[in-house]
Order: sequence, then structure tokens, then C-alpha cells
Amino acid sequence: MESILTSIKKLLGIAEEYNHFDQDIIMHINSVFSVLTQLGVGPANGFSITDKDATWNDFIKDDPKLEMIKSYMHQKVKLLFDPPLSSAVMESTNRILSELEWRINVAAESENKEEIQNG
Repeated sequence: MESILTSIKKLLGIAEEYNHFDQDIIMHINSVFSVLTQLGVGPANGFSITDKDATWNDFIKDDPKLEMIKSYMHQKVKLLFDPPLSSAVMESTNRILSELEWRINVAAESENKEEIQNG
């Protein structure tokens, strides 16, 4: 099972064993989980991590429709942790994030409709 913290650190270019920034990254990851909860994804009560033990499966339960959450988490954390200096890169990143938010919201809504119909 893939650790949320470890996978985000890898995408940020930080070695797994280098833990100097772990608390900062965890704080940003948890902020993004709050956003995802507002988008209708994950447990209704919210979700957070405290270390590298939490896995993606704990949050999205192997749902292939929600794999884009990993990309979203990476982009959001990167923007919070190490924002780009270039306004063009910032604008491009924000466009990508907006599209991912829209797609995540659509996926969450379709999942909720399926649960109501099957439930």
C-alpha cells in the first residue's frame, strides 16, 4: 500500500528518508484533505494524516475514478509548500487545479448518486 506522505514527498523531489520537512508537508496535505472533504470526497467527517503510515487506500478505497486525487494533492501541496516564482507557471498550475477540482466534484457526485441508487 502506498503511503500518502511518501508519495507526495517523492513527487516533490524529496527523498523518503529525509524528514526535515515532514511536518510542513503533512500540514499542507491535511489542508488539501479539508478541501477534498468540501468537494465531497472521502469520509464525511474528514480525513487527516499524522505520519507516513496513512495510505491512499485509507482515503479513496482503490476507487479508479478518484485516482486524479493523487495528482490534485501533489499540485496543491507543491503550490503551498514551494510556490513557483513565475506568474505563468502559477497561472498554469491554477488552471490544472481548477480542472481537477471540477472533475473530482463530478466524480464525487456520481459516486454519491450510485450509493443512493444501490443503497
